[in-house]
Parts: sequence; C-alpha cells; structure tokens
Amino acid sequence: MRIRRLALLLVAIAIIAIVVWRSTRTKPVEVVLGDVDRGSIAKTIANTRAGTVNACRRAKLAPAAGGQIAALPVKEGQRVEEGQVLLEVWSEDTAAQARVADEQTRTASMRAEEACEQANVAGREAERARKLHGDGLLPDDQLDRAQSAAKSARSACNAASADVQRSRAGAQLARATLKRSVLRAPFAGVIAKITGEKGEFTTPSPPGIPTPPAVDLIDDRCMYVTAPIDEVDVARVRAGQPAVITIEALPGRRFPARVRRIAPYVVDLEKQARTVDVEVELLNPADIKELLAGYSADTEIEVDRRDDVVRVPTPAIREGNVVLVYENGRLREQKIETGIANWEHTEVRGGLTSGQKVVVSVERAGVEAGAKAIPEAPKRR
Repeated sequence: MRIRRLALLLVAIAIIAIVVWRSTRTKPVEVVLGDVDRGSIAKTIANTRAGTVNACRRAKLAPAAGGQIAALPVKEGQRVEEGQVLLEVWSEDTAAQARVADEQTRTASMRAEEACEQANVAGREAERARKLHGDGLLPDDQLDRAQSAAKSARSACNAASADVQRSRAGAQLARATLKRSVLRAPFAGVIAKITGEKGEFTTPSPPGIPTPPAVDLIDDRCMYVTAPIDEVDVARVRAGQPAVITIEALPGRRFPARVRRIAPYVVDLEKQARTVDVEVELLNPADIKELLAGYSADTEIEVDRRDDVVRVPTPAIREGNVVLVYENGRLREQKIETGIANWEHTEVRGGLTSGQKVVVSVERAGVEAGAKAIPEAPKRR
C-alpha cells in the first residue's frame, strides 16, 4: 500500500509539473511576413490636398445683352456642336431697327447711283464745252458754268456715296446688336447647367460682381487633374514625368497619366502649407469617359525609378533602418542600407538578400529580436 501511494503521488507531481511547464513556457508570437525580392521601385510625390478633375475647356456663358429669354432650345446634359444656338434674348425691336437700317442703305445706294450718274453727265457736258471753247465757239462764262456744274455734280455724287457708307455702318451696328442677343456655343461640348427659363430675364455679369452663368458648357472630350504639390517637393517635378491618378469616386482604379504643366507661382492661401498647382493629363482617351469635371482626385508623380533591385516591404523597416528577419522559427535583428522608397517597397543596398523573410507586423506585442515566432495563416476571403 505504501508503494502504491508513493507511485500515485509521483504521478500527480509529474502531471502538475507538466501543467506548470506548459503554462509557463514562452508561446511563439504570430507574425505577418513579407518577402525580400527583386523588382522595380518608383519614388513618387503625392499631392498635399485633394486635387480636382477639370475639363480642358469650360465656358460659363451669358448673353452680351440682357433681356427676356425668348428661346432656350437646349437642355442640361445635351451635347451641342460649335456655333449651335444655346439661348436667344427677345430682340424684335433690334431686328426692326436692322431692317430699317437695311432699307436706308438701299435707298441711299439708289440716291448715290442717281447723283453719280448726273455727275457723269455733267462731266461729259463740261468736256464738250471745253472743246467748243477751244474752237472759239463757246464764250468763257458758259465754259465756267459747265465746269462748275460738273464739279458740283461730282461733289453731290461723293456726298451720296459717303451717305451710303454711313448707312451701311448703321446697318452693321444694328446687325451686331441683334447678334448680341443670340448666345452660341464657342466649342462642342455638353451642357452642364442652365440658369433661367423661357420668359425669365437674364443679364450679363457686371464687372466685379459674379452672377450665375446662363449656360455652363463643358468640353468633356479632354480632362486633366490639378494637383497641389508641396513647394518643397515641386522642384523635382518635370513636365512629361509619368504619374498615376486615383479617383475617390472610382475606388480601386488607377489611371495612367503624365505631367503636362507646372504653375509658375506658389499658392500661399495657407501660410504653413504653400503649394504649387501641377496639371496632370490622362494618357488613355477611354479613361476620360469615366470622369466627371469636379471629381476629387489624388496624384502620384514618379520622380525616380530603380529596376531589378533588391527590395523589402516598407512597413517592415523599424527606426534606424532595422528589420526583423524570420529564420528557423525565431526573429533576428538586421540593420540594412536603404535607397529610394515608396509606401510599398524600399530599395535594399546592403544587409539582406533576395528570398529572405522579414516581419511586417512590427507593432505587435512580443515582436522583438530573439523571440519565437510562427507565420500568421493567410485570412480566407
């Protein structure tokens, strides 16, 4: 019995020891691993605030002469051609004045024709009188009267011709005034907004007083993004550099683009965040059809690039250019020499070789040099 009790006691002590050992041993920490591989890295510069999608041409139009809207043959969203009538202001009085001016021009032309014909007749009579006077058949006073009559008739002809020119100028003025009552599309595009209805009154914007345009016309066949770039970074931006545009309204899409223009001045609306507007144009014409003017957009401009280099995930780098390498179930600290970087990858110029594994989840508790670790299982979608 004593031996049996001793055996049971030893078994109980062993079980307790095993439980205590299992409960007190260090558990390996789960870590997310990233690959050290070879590939390309692009150094990019991004906008400091949201950019804006703009149409290459956008006109906020109003008739040159105010008045009551007599015709509004277009609708919002309608596509129009260059020169198409968008709006007409009531102008029957101006049209009547134009017709009166045309009639006055026609009457003046007829009078000028009559006066000039009389001047031609008087000129011929003066020439005959001169010949007769030369032959001694006509006295001096009659020659003077004939020549004076010819000069007077010619002056009347010139005055009538000048009156024709004045009438024509008046007619042109009337037609120009009439033309100001018709608003036409300066280019082909789509009607974005119409302010006013038929029968309402519309007026052009007085100087210095912005008013809603009668018609907002957008050329949606050409789009670009205006991106505010920090003044510190813009010195590295050049026209023609490749870029990528992302649109908040179109998540997951990346539109290839290139820099087309850099503004020649700094915007200092915010004293502590001065920026320079950079215009970026899309490369694929098909992408333009998916964009709307006014969309908010972000831009990444590629200012440097390295191909076929050793790279490491950027989130794996700790302060001091240190990474944790995963080897044989443990973590080892390794200092590295870095090159260019972006949010995804950093160039490795020394300290790591392609094929190694590094810890990306560096902020987790227990992730430190010498700790046991196990790779975290991929999450199922």
